[in-house]
Amino acid sequence: MCGASTNGLIGTHLIPACHDFGISEVRAANLLAVMGIFDIVGTTASGWLTDRFSSRYMLFAYYSLRGLSLFFLPHMLALGGANLNWFAMFYGLDWIATVPPTVRLTSDAFGRENTGVIYGWIGACHQLGASAAALTAGVARSAYGDYRPSFLVIGALCFLTGFAFLFCRTALERSAQSRNEGAAVGAQA
Repeated sequence: MCGASTNGLIGTHLIPACHDFGISEVRAANLLAVMGIFDIVGTTASGWLTDRFSSRYMLFAYYSLRGLSLFFLPHMLALGGANLNWFAMFYGLDWIATVPPTVRLTSDAFGRENTGVIYGWIGACHQLGASAAALTAGVARSAYGDYRPSFLVIGALCFLTGFAFLFCRTALERSAQSRNEGAAVGAQA
């Protein structure tokens, strides 16, 4: 969902969506630049927060807020003007903020020694999600003449993704317990 909602949907289709509402390409590109600036702040803060709070709850908040912003994007596009600046700042804070808590959860679930390989697979899935969203949003735009369905569907999927993190605790605890038991058996041998 991260790749689908960032690179795939917004990174690929924000400029054409703005164009549909009479917003110039330069203005739309400036919105992406604002997102990039706020991304630096959001991701840095997320790293600091990941050291202090539950990654599951942070990911719940990040994906839920991302979904909420996508629900409001069609309305903000219609209004244009400064409203889009607010969207760009808010969305930018969340753009890559999911990385630190995701790495933490990966480490907790699979052990530090496996984090690099597993996170590599997560990165590959991120790109697959981005490509699927880029394709389907383009097809939807061609079919319906509007990006609204794509924003709403991906926004809803972001909400579902956020809620999934609230329920992954048992699986993470089971994985950590199994890993600890395996280490204990290995130490006894």
